[in-house]
Amino acid sequence: MALTKQQKQSVVDEIVALLGESKLTVAAAYQGTDVKSLQELRRSAKTNGTTVKVVKNRLVIKAVESNEQLKNADTSELKGQLLYAFNADDEVAPAQVLASFAKKNPSLQFVGAITDQGLFLSADEVKALANLPSKNDLLAQVIATLSSPLNDVTNALSGNLHALLDGVEAKASV
Repeated sequence: MALTKQQKQSVVDEIVALLGESKLTVAAAYQGTDVKSLQELRRSAKTNGTTVKVVKNRLVIKAVESNEQLKNADTSELKGQLLYAFNADDEVAPAQVLASFAKKNPSLQFVGAITDQGLFLSADEVKALANLPSKNDLLAQVIATLSSPLNDVTNALSGNLHALLDGVEAKASV
């Protein structure tokens, strides 16, 4: 059933809001993916704050053009049956969600992505982003790196203290 002009405008408004909040919007071709798998994708995407929508490309292009920051973004690659993944909190999450889904469903192929600055990333760049650690993993790595010298000093001091106590105990038993 075709959408009325008012319904199309409400879809465009929703996409404008999602694009405005999203740090990265990933587009992927889903031709050949069944409905059950797409529902599974939507459920798994929700767990990390990613929203997955299947929208007509014309409406997405209209939403991009009506967003002040994104109006100059290249939308020439948005062709065919595409789904869009939005995430307002993490730049890498939409790419990771779709990449992990694509491992089980090879019919899903990256087309590209639009950043919050209006840059269009190629499919290869999106795949590279998908292989990065998540934001929480990166934060944990930075914290571990920063706390490493402190842990080393603590271990060195406790090691010397144990050696001293062992020496004292050995002298006391003689």
